[in-house]
Amino acid sequence: MILLKTDSELERMREANRIVAVVLDELQAKIRPGVHTLELDRWAEGRITGLKGLPAFKGYGGRGGSKPFPATLCTSVNEEVVHGIPSASRMLREGDIVGIDVGVLFDGYYGDGARTYAVGSVTPQARELMDACQKSLQLGIEAARPGNHLGDIAKAIDGCVRAAGFSVVRDLSGHGIGSSLHEDPQVLNYYDGRRGPRLKSRMTLAIEPMINAGSWEVRTLDDGWTVVTCDSSLSAHYEHTVALTDDGPEILTRC
Repeated sequence: MILLKTDSELERMREANRIVAVVLDELQAKIRPGVHTLELDRWAEGRITGLKGLPAFKGYGGRGGSKPFPATLCTSVNEEVVHGIPSASRMLREGDIVGIDVGVLFDGYYGDGARTYAVGSVTPQARELMDACQKSLQLGIEAARPGNHLGDIAKAIDGCVRAAGFSVVRDLSGHGIGSSLHEDPQVLNYYDGRRGPRLKSRMTLAIEPMINAGSWEVRTLDDGWTVVTCDSSLSAHYEHTVALTDDGPEILTRC
């Protein structure tokens, strides 16, 4: 069942997602060669709690993991697609790209957003991959309008990524969000020909294309969480939480 949100629920989601946006914005200045991903994680936890939120991912075990997720951030480097676990032994290096996913719980409601950051100077392919992923997210958001269908979001994302010469991960998707981190519906990033349910005002969706430079196929490492590309190609990930309104999509993960 797809839940429509009340004004009060939307206000709490706006604040949860504002905190997500603050953390993602401020992380930009901290992404540099020589930084360990655990250092980023510790900073983010302090920043989230300082803004009166709670880390949504820490201890979460409801989606894909064999055990509770142990950290505040998901930090996924290069061929890691999503759910990378921050570590004192994982140091960012010149030329890396790192996708960082941030989740926040505020007053019973969730915010969720992600960006991929360049570590210093990256290759042209890495930059093109990041740009294509970001563009596909924007096109997916533009399709998230009342009266359209859920499949219109997937079609917009998939078409953009294919035109850029990259592939959309098929084993992972976006999702509804609200008083649960993951609600109905599943928001596919690839178009399978189905229109899906009609979109309505007051739906809230986490739209998050994950795209690879090579094959779309992925696998999960033995830690039970980290998803990597099967062919070791680079992967990029961007995400916004969006509220559907009669005036168009409202991006909640903005300051």
